[in-house]
Amino acid sequence: MIQTPYLLFLGDAPDGLAAKVAQGIRDWRPDQCVGQFRLEGCKADLGLPDMSLADAYANGARTLVIGVANRGGVISQSWRAVLLEALEIGYDLASGLHNLLRNDNALAAAAQVHGRTLHDVRVPGVAYPIATGEKRTGKRVLAVGTDCSVGKMYTALALERDMVALGMKATFRATGQTGILITGAGVPLDAVIADFMAGSIEYLTPDNDADHWDIIEGQGSLFHASYSGVSLALIHGGQPDALVICHEPTRTHMRGLPGYALPSLEAVRDTALTMAHVVNPNCKVVGVSVNTKAMGEDEARAYLAKVEAQVGVPAVDPFRHGATRLAEALAAL
Repeated sequence: MIQTPYLLFLGDAPDGLAAKVAQGIRDWRPDQCVGQFRLEGCKADLGLPDMSLADAYANGARTLVIGVANRGGVISQSWRAVLLEALEIGYDLASGLHNLLRNDNALAAAAQVHGRTLHDVRVPGVAYPIATGEKRTGKRVLAVGTDCSVGKMYTALALERDMVALGMKATFRATGQTGILITGAGVPLDAVIADFMAGSIEYLTPDNDADHWDIIEGQGSLFHASYSGVSLALIHGGQPDALVICHEPTRTHMRGLPGYALPSLEAVRDTALTMAHVVNPNCKVVGVSVNTKAMGEDEARAYLAKVEAQVGVPAVDPFRHGATRLAEALAAL
């Protein structure tokens, strides 16, 4: 088990979105966050107290969590001195990067000397099967996006919270490092060998009660040239009964791909449904989740009303206004 509470390490993140791992933990497990540690030039700020390693440890922090999700998932050389000092002080380290802590000789040696633990949450812990496509009992909903980092995990977590509040049976199923750090379990999908990705989602969402909903955290986008593979694996492995389209309306291009414009909501709906109908002909789009963080309240509500009229399903910002309308749409299926 990863020891809590956490000190969230933001490193030299160039913007708030680069620190999305730390942001997710702060938003969904604030009681587990003592503070943040930032290097010079860091452009991300979670609004938590800026603390030194020593001060945070004195205030109870026991694990330094690398809260940055950089392109390629690498441990930056500029972080190394901080990570080594943290081990010396008495911290465990937790990371969701592809570049594993345990494979860094200096960090592994320091952890052994100081009796500390290195937690690499982006390592599959199960020999996942190849997908069979066989129908499973229970119900499943999947968040699909117009782009990466638009709020698919937030949508799924908000859905679980509000579905349970309505008396529905619902379980959030994490498929990325942040969700795993928040809930303590899940499948690190983008680290699973390609042939077994869909099978890992079948494993994650097995047979269940007929009225139970698995809420599957989405990843990537079918329209993202870098990460479309994980999105398709989620659809085919999840066999969703319902889809929620997730969107961030202020993007000028796909994240990390300046030459690619975002697809329309209708294009995402139609393409995702085409893929979903391969494994579940009855799958439906039940709503649109819009990340309106960059908008004022009046602008956000006006945009949501416009989207709802455009797509013909409920449009909400589940983090800002709650996911009750999406939960009710699922209950009606």
